[in-house]
Amino acid sequence: MTRRPSLCYTSRTLKKPKIVILILLGIGVIMLVIFFLVGYFKPKGAGILIETNPSSTVFIDGIQVGVTPYEDIHKPGEVVLKLVPDSFDKPLAPYEAKVNLVSGVQTVVRRDFGEMPDGAAGETASFEKVGRNETSLSVVSIPDSAQVSIDGVVRAFAPYKTSAISQGEHELIVSAQGHQDRVIKVRTQNGYKLTIIVQLAPGGEPEVAGLDESLDSEVEEEEIEPQTFVVVGETGVGFLRVRVEPSTLSEEIGRVTPGEKYVYIEEDEKTGWFKIVFAQGEEGWISSQYAELSEEEIATPSAQVEEES
Repeated sequence: MTRRPSLCYTSRTLKKPKIVILILLGIGVIMLVIFFLVGYFKPKGAGILIETNPSSTVFIDGIQVGVTPYEDIHKPGEVVLKLVPDSFDKPLAPYEAKVNLVSGVQTVVRRDFGEMPDGAAGETASFEKVGRNETSLSVVSIPDSAQVSIDGVVRAFAPYKTSAISQGEHELIVSAQGHQDRVIKVRTQNGYKLTIIVQLAPGGEPEVAGLDESLDSEVEEEEIEPQTFVVVGETGVGFLRVRVEPSTLSEEIGRVTPGEKYVYIEEDEKTGWFKIVFAQGEEGWISSQYAELSEEEIATPSAQVEEES
């Protein structure tokens, strides 16, 4: 009887393709898992929206990236933003500031140019991650002590910070005597602190809260907060360094002068350093070893109404 080796040969040859296919499938699954993990842990891009009047050329970290209105996604982190207005009738002052771009959220910069930096107006709205269940808002004004109204109710004077605000859309009105009102539409996000630095243009007579029938003539006493400043003390070298983070190892972004006072934003719990507003609305940290807080009493809106009546 003759053997049938062909049957055994066929059986062996079929096993090899199966093993190869299984290996290829395993490699494919591993690659998919790697791609998924890389995409999951890779930081999300940070959005930025810039609107100006008139139109301007946009530079980010010294590189020309477009013209306004400008909207794009960038790598998260601090960037140097420069806006050069397109003006043919009269020269307008450019705008330059450091802006912190946050992963997964959009930073908004709006600017109405003036012939001089202090004659311009605008706002920068940026986010900072806080507690998961916290929604907070911080408003800083140029000039100092501007009145802040939220959704038609007078709250306090800038700098103003609150965690008692709901998530969603709100309307802010920032006003100061001798300056034009600024109306800003914002959207607060749960888990983030929204910081808005508002610059008011000179000129115009803002409405006095309490005289408009749409606003309450009285503001509850607990809603009014005193104006808080940081006063720089003597350092022995004639200046105090301003840094990106509350640490002597952090990058220096400016210097402030002893004896001068600056708008206070917050205090770092670990180091005790103060975050301040300086140099055309920029934010930075200074050592509390050479500075102290100072509060100044400011008349409430209701008191102003009584004096005028």
